[in-house]
Amino acid sequence: MKARRRTFTAAYKLAILAELDKAKPGETGAILRREGLYSSSLVEWRRQRAQGALRPKEPVRRGPPAVANAADVAELERLRRENARLERQLAKAQLVIDIQKKACQILEIELADPDEPT
Repeated sequence: MKARRRTFTAAYKLAILAELDKAKPGETGAILRREGLYSSSLVEWRRQRAQGALRPKEPVRRGPPAVANAADVAELERLRRENARLERQLAKAQLVIDIQKKACQILEIELADPDEPT
C-alpha cells in the first residue's frame, strides 16, 4: 500500500502558526515533534499566511439559491396567479373552439383551413 501525503486545512495551519508565535524560544522543536511536522512546512505556511492564502474559505452553499427578497417573492406569486388565470382562460377557449367545430359538423358547414392563405 502506498503511503499518502498528509494534507492540512487552513484552520489547522493557522492554529499551529499561532501556537508557534506564542511559544518561547526552544519550544518550537517540541511542537514540531508533537505534531509530526518539519520546519520546511512552517516556512511554507508562513509564506502562505503572509500572502493571505490561509484565510478561511467561505462555506460552499449547496442546493437552490435562496429567494432574494420580499419583492421577488411577491412578483413570483403574482406571476403564478396570472399563469393559472391564463391557463383557465385557454381551457375555456379550447372548449369553445371544440363546440364550434362540432356545431359546424352538425350543420355540415365546411371550415376554412387556417394554414391556407385567403
